[in-house]
Amino acid sequence: MRLKALAMDDCNAAPMSVPGPLGRPLTLDTLPPPDTRRWVVRRKAEVLAAIRGGLLDRAEACRQYRLSDEELDLWARAVDCAGVPGLRVTRVQIYRPVFESHTNTDYCAPIES
Repeated sequence: MRLKALAMDDCNAAPMSVPGPLGRPLTLDTLPPPDTRRWVVRRKAEVLAAIRGGLLDRAEACRQYRLSDEELDLWARAVDCAGVPGLRVTRVQIYRPVFESHTNTDYCAPIES
């Protein structure tokens, strides 16, 4: 009976790795460090990939990286609307009104965890 319960828990466990934005596997050990101050495109994309792939819970990501829900949603809409290059600071500044106005469309939906 106990073995059956363990097997069920394993099915619901988070994956050990997910595909990263550069095609390499991401694990919890390869994610950006919690004290990250400089959010380059690759790091933002890695956190989004980890959340979308189920490696990292959205609330945990917000807490660990000291990010707001709004910031994560903006990153997600940037990727959904313009691809990974949309995460560049200059692109976010230019397209922020577009990203923010597409909150209810299929291609610019907020991320879910």
